[in-house]
Amino acid sequence: MVQNLADAYNDTSILFRFLRHLGWGDLVNIGYFTLPTLPAALGGLAPFQRTLARKSLALLDTSPGHVVLDAACGRGHTTACLADNACQALGVDLQPQQIELARERFGHRPRVSFAVADVTRLPEEAAGVNLTAGSIDRVHCLEAAFHFGPAGRRAFLAESYRVLRPGGRLVLVDLTWPDTAPQTLAELDPHRLVRDTWQFEDFDTPKTYVAHATAAGFDVSAVLDWTRPVVHRSTQLLGLASRLASSRGGRRALRLWWPGLAVLTHQDWQNLTAVLRAHQTLGRTAGYHALVCDKPDH
Repeated sequence: MVQNLADAYNDTSILFRFLRHLGWGDLVNIGYFTLPTLPAALGGLAPFQRTLARKSLALLDTSPGHVVLDAACGRGHTTACLADNACQALGVDLQPQQIELARERFGHRPRVSFAVADVTRLPEEAAGVNLTAGSIDRVHCLEAAFHFGPAGRRAFLAESYRVLRPGGRLVLVDLTWPDTAPQTLAELDPHRLVRDTWQFEDFDTPKTYVAHATAAGFDVSAVLDWTRPVVHRSTQLLGLASRLASSRGGRRALRLWWPGLAVLTHQDWQNLTAVLRAHQTLGRTAGYHALVCDKPDH
């Protein structure tokens, strides 16, 4: 797994500094945008991020009492949602800073616990929750596996299969790369402005994900294409943001709407414009899929 992920989620990233003022940070996913709700982006990004989290969690089909592993849980929002639905929820993340924040925010709630752990090499126990073979009812991983690298994603699928009980389910939601893309991700990000912002190297294709999940032993019962509401519409918003950030009048408008942006320097705005444009270029091709992977019950 990538070892310097913290650099993707703190103020060393100009994009994070910008998005934080727009409400991004309580959750750290892209968000799920529908056309009727797009104007609400003026009020911030958090509602769209919560929508994506709800849609991802709904695919788990949990029941009260289920033990759920929230893999790469970040700041704990989805873990807390699982606990609120009467599951025993364990959130694990490789970053101690993220787990510290998750504990501060949600550690006092019943049925929820957090631990620092590598989801590609899980320990036998974390925060008092058994992670031996067949000990977990559900595994959830929202928009994190692209960080793991190809070998790490295969290892995560194998670990998920191991810890799940027969009849258990993994829901994996992630950025993907089309099989038919005319250019590679690296060709579309030649200066690494996107890859270095989020500390990753590549995306798997949906076909690769399905093949690796099947090889791990799963029955892949659904592959949902959420590219348009997640990637394409967020890319449209990034395009608007890049146009505003590149002009004096646009920057003034952004500062009026989000006064905290006044801390950005002229150089910050230039760097931000370049990063936003790079994300816009990549976002026109990248995909986004949700996989529902069931462990056979025999």
